[in-house]
Amino acid sequence: MGNSTVLDFHSDTNPLGQSFDTLALHAGAVADPTTGALLTPIYQTTTFRQEAVGQDKGFTYSRSANPTVSALESRLAALEGAEFCSCYATGLAATTVLCLALLKAGDHVVASQAVYGGTVRLFNQVLAQFGVTVDFVDTADEAALAAAIKPQTRFVFIETPANPTLKLTDIAVAARIAHQAKTLLVVDNTLLTPALQRPLDLQADVVLHSTTKFIEGHNATVGGALITSDSELHEKFAFIRNAIGVIQSPFPAWLTLQGVKTVGLRMAQHSANALKVAQFLESHPRVTRILYPGLESFPQFELAKKQQTNGGALIAFEVEGGVEAGVHLMNNVQLCALAENLGSAETLITHPASMTHADVPASQRELAGITDGLVRLSVGLEDPADIIRDLSLALAKGEKGKQGKVA
Repeated sequence: MGNSTVLDFHSDTNPLGQSFDTLALHAGAVADPTTGALLTPIYQTTTFRQEAVGQDKGFTYSRSANPTVSALESRLAALEGAEFCSCYATGLAATTVLCLALLKAGDHVVASQAVYGGTVRLFNQVLAQFGVTVDFVDTADEAALAAAIKPQTRFVFIETPANPTLKLTDIAVAARIAHQAKTLLVVDNTLLTPALQRPLDLQADVVLHSTTKFIEGHNATVGGALITSDSELHEKFAFIRNAIGVIQSPFPAWLTLQGVKTVGLRMAQHSANALKVAQFLESHPRVTRILYPGLESFPQFELAKKQQTNGGALIAFEVEGGVEAGVHLMNNVQLCALAENLGSAETLITHPASMTHADVPASQRELAGITDGLVRLSVGLEDPADIIRDLSLALAKGEKGKQGKVA
């Protein structure tokens, strides 16, 4: 793809100036002082024996903090170039803590038009009951974003690339607009990870991750994270996490510590594979629309080159014949798994309108470009030739079915 973005790893949060891949392996890891074990142990314990009243070793109860979880937090903070990280049971738990820490009745949020369906459900069907309002706007439109911010807006929430349309928001521009209005910018960086994009370097205030996806990368856990360099924000997040009890458990945190070691290598390969698959789909006569930030035909290709290191793993496309043809494709793939997730080593194919974004109102889906025929493909680490062959055979079956109906 090519990119002008340079990630600076020489900072106060990384005094040795270690590279991303080195940090992914070593940040937050300390050999076990008792045994010398190289891997951080799974501290599967509820409580911690205290030396005396008021004297502990930094941990008292695993709802508040746990050494395995803390090791993961240190690593994720280092990878995003941040001071602080707090980890959660799920990505939506992280989003919920963000909202409970920063919002009260009467407050307002501006969010991207196309975001994860669970985020929309949280705002529209849960937080709305407590007097919180949200406007979903085209955050790629500078004027629309600025106009949407009100005096009671507490933060701007963007997801870039957007799920599932892959529309980009210029993070630096969004940060400037938010800060001019004296509010915060939160960036959901789940789809790219810090291997391909570092929002804090572009002046975002908080980065959110569903670590379930590319961070852990193996379909083995659910989890979430909030990352920031603002100590006051971090303390608010930690307080709410403890108060409502949504810290990540030690074993998922340990699995995520192992998965994140290869995130740089995986994201590079995901992107290389996705580009080949996207080029195949772009040239296929039955594909009527394709969106992938690594293609020159992508409407925001220049912004993608500036803002992210590579195209990522996600492709959105539509097939000739609309909804029926798209469903037929998804029902006929063999290698690609029809599943509600993204970001795993395996290639996953999803129908957003009926799966991940089913709770998003149809009118909002339409405005965001989430058509009923849209197919989302999370390209995995298989040989791209095998992924292409699978899609090609499924598309051919759809063509034969269409011809049979005409006859």
